[in-house]
Amino acid sequence: MLDLRPTLRVALPVLKTVPECADFSRTVSPFLPQLYDLPQRIFDNFNNLEALQHVYLSTNPLVTALGFSLFLSPIVFIVAEINKNYSQVDRLWSILPVIYNSHYALWAHLSGLPTQRLDHVMAVTILWGARLTFNYWRKGGYSVGSEDYRWNIVKDYAGPAVMFVFNIVFISLAQNILLFAITTPTYILLLCSRITGDELNFYDSIFSKLIFVIVLIEFFADQQQWDFHGAKDTYKATAKVPKEYSYTREQLDRGFNTSGLWAWSRHPNFAAEQGVWLALYQWSCSESETYVNWCFAATLSYLILFQASTWLTELISAKKYPDYRLYQDRVGRFLPKIATGGMDAPTGNGNAVGQKQQDTPKAVKATGSTRKR
Repeated sequence: MLDLRPTLRVALPVLKTVPECADFSRTVSPFLPQLYDLPQRIFDNFNNLEALQHVYLSTNPLVTALGFSLFLSPIVFIVAEINKNYSQVDRLWSILPVIYNSHYALWAHLSGLPTQRLDHVMAVTILWGARLTFNYWRKGGYSVGSEDYRWNIVKDYAGPAVMFVFNIVFISLAQNILLFAITTPTYILLLCSRITGDELNFYDSIFSKLIFVIVLIEFFADQQQWDFHGAKDTYKATAKVPKEYSYTREQLDRGFNTSGLWAWSRHPNFAAEQGVWLALYQWSCSESETYVNWCFAATLSYLILFQASTWLTELISAKKYPDYRLYQDRVGRFLPKIATGGMDAPTGNGNAVGQKQQDTPKAVKATGSTRKR
């Protein structure tokens, strides 16, 4: 019978201090060659479950996760090109990080390593994934033929040839690697657990609770957006302000949500989404006693991606909704402005865009904070 708990030295580096857990040259580089023969090892033992378990446990867990992301990339590319639908990674966005973080926890359990910290990471990640998956599902994201409306803009601008290359380089490959990379702080936490043991510390308590709170903010932001569009659809169909919602006719006429969390941030759900992975990265820094570690590259890439995606979203919204530019002036993109001004300030003739030139920051300052309805 095969030993299902092989020597950890085969799969993990020998480390003595927690700062070493964040050293790329010691914890990642030596194990990357395992990626080269991993497909062949899996193929050779495909029909032997016990042997596959041995391969799994004798391979560095970060390498296994990286290999899985690379395996998915050509599949996503082929499906996208066959259907000319570029939302394939979008459908996996809320699922893959859950798989990767659960993988690190499972690997630690099977290898006999301390797991409390990783179990906490897995738990909050599952909550994050369940919320995002549910919200994507109820908006029809998993329906056959469903595609993010922004891809049509990109396709029209880029053309078929450029879109083909873009699909290879960014949509299928870069995005898949990014979804793997944002979970790599969990690998550092796994390594730290080998040194610090299974007892949870101050950082574990703070960051696990922080991520939980951020996920709650995402939930409320998504629900407020869902409620608004439900009210707007009813309003369009009946020309009457639905009584079951608390929106005014003026708010519904704008066409986009400016109430609740959306009165303080133009994209509170996006802000919280970035906050989850920024918090996980900071968790790994705190546990490894480092100010910055190599996982920062993934976190920064995630933030940049959201900047670009939000820029395109707002470009479309500004063309679609007359009042959106005023909303951009008054409310911060992700974080509240120092002097955030709501959209329910009196505008004279009711046309916010027509009053934009009169409603300068100086005028707002002179009249005090805007009135909330």
